[in-house]
Amino acid sequence: MAAVDISPAAALYRRALYPGPAAVIYEGHEISAAEIGRTAREFAAGLSEHGLRRGDRIAYLGFNSATFLETLFAAAHLGAVFVPLNFRLAADEIRHILNDCGAHTVVVEEGHRELVTSVRADISARSLLLVDTDPHCPTTGEPGPEWTPLSTLRGAHRPVREPVVLHDSDLAALMYTSGTTGRPKGVMLTHGNLWWNAVNVDAVVDTRADDVNLALAPLFHIGGLNALTLRTLVRGGTVILRRGFDPARCLEDLVRYRVNTFFAVPAMYTALARTPGFAEADLSALRSPIVAGAPVPPQLIRDYGAMGLLLQQAWGLTETAPFATYLPARLTLEKTGSAGLPMPYTEIRLIHPVTGVEIDGPDTQGEICVRGPNVAAGYWDNPDATRAAFDDRGWFRTGDIAYRDKDGFYYIVDRLKDMIISGGENIYPAEVERVLVEHPDVLEAAVVGVPDPKWGETVLAVLTCAPGAELTVEEVREFAGRHLARYKLPTGVQVVEQLPRNASGKLDKRELRRSVTAQATVATTV
Repeated sequence: MAAVDISPAAALYRRALYPGPAAVIYEGHEISAAEIGRTAREFAAGLSEHGLRRGDRIAYLGFNSATFLETLFAAAHLGAVFVPLNFRLAADEIRHILNDCGAHTVVVEEGHRELVTSVRADISARSLLLVDTDPHCPTTGEPGPEWTPLSTLRGAHRPVREPVVLHDSDLAALMYTSGTTGRPKGVMLTHGNLWWNAVNVDAVVDTRADDVNLALAPLFHIGGLNALTLRTLVRGGTVILRRGFDPARCLEDLVRYRVNTFFAVPAMYTALARTPGFAEADLSALRSPIVAGAPVPPQLIRDYGAMGLLLQQAWGLTETAPFATYLPARLTLEKTGSAGLPMPYTEIRLIHPVTGVEIDGPDTQGEICVRGPNVAAGYWDNPDATRAAFDDRGWFRTGDIAYRDKDGFYYIVDRLKDMIISGGENIYPAEVERVLVEHPDVLEAAVVGVPDPKWGETVLAVLTCAPGAELTVEEVREFAGRHLARYKLPTGVQVVEQLPRNASGKLDKRELRRSVTAQATVATTV
């Protein structure tokens, strides 16, 4: 039997053959599937004339937009590899990624043009395209001769061949990890990885062909792109697309568009819940609000549950495209804090992080390993990193620590690399953070290890607090001591206005360690 074509471009074009709702509502402007398909075909033809071929890499630098999605579909049409770039990266980081992936073409929004121009002499990209077709990011001034306006590629009526047939093993995207432990690595996601995640999601989440999905998380992040957005586009639903996240506008969109599905990181749900009018808003259409991408405070789940909104926790990484586990809505309150069960077509096991021996029993912490058709093929041009993370049987070592309860549900403890070793004892920051955010005056909590002459490392808590609240380290230790062993208690506390986060909404602990360690106040007794 011949392999099935799973090209997202082909799927979009099939959808466009039938009348239906708008495929995308971008900043209030409705765009049909036929319009997106037509633009993607014209774009693909123009890219082909500029020399982009199957397997070549095409990068995109900009905010969430219709052009972002059209670039993805045009790349799939040609069988090229899409490389979405984090729009918050500095010039040196962008230079590294463009050289690492060997980008043939770079598509750039106006706000990032100067950055790319600054590294132009150091990258080998053959074509720089400037987005001049989006009124929400208008061009200013003369871009320079090295830039080709995107309109010149999309405006001509060229003959367009049919999209390349794509199968499971064909490379779809390179998505670069945040690089918190060094240079970012390019995660090789195949079309099979993207497709099988959608199969997993549709098997266990209450998703439907005509869903309205709100896309606010950055699309360069696998959660923003492939948790729900791509599946909604190719299956007949509508994506409400915003260039970024604003809590008040998010609430308006959820109500106005009767949103059914929504993926966001915990910090976004926290901000949404604090928005004036949230408690009175009609969110009855919201069937599947999924929370993932960072540790989820159980109190956040309970707060939403008290309003009748069942946040559905999932867990995964860029390498799992993104979901490996999911907690069904009906178990949200019964299993609060759990990341759920393995996805239907995904295997999970726990191993001892040092010996690699598999852990069979319940309530024993170990490193999570994942295997399945949604798991990435490895890291681009990085065989050492690939060998370190992927074994010859297809198991991916995630670096996340978890345990499994007697019913088989998984609970994420923390990242292995964030573990604090104090006096020979292992301390997982996420465990401490979950306790600290239960304090009535604490809004957010982050825990890092800091050097200590006696214990090697000790626990530093960095908090954001309610207006007017002042917490001492002794008060924090007294509260946390009701729930945690003494060696896990913070010996230092600092209150800040906001915690540093990357563009994906994840806590940036590397930046946190740099910025607060020297300023912490230390407990007088430990």
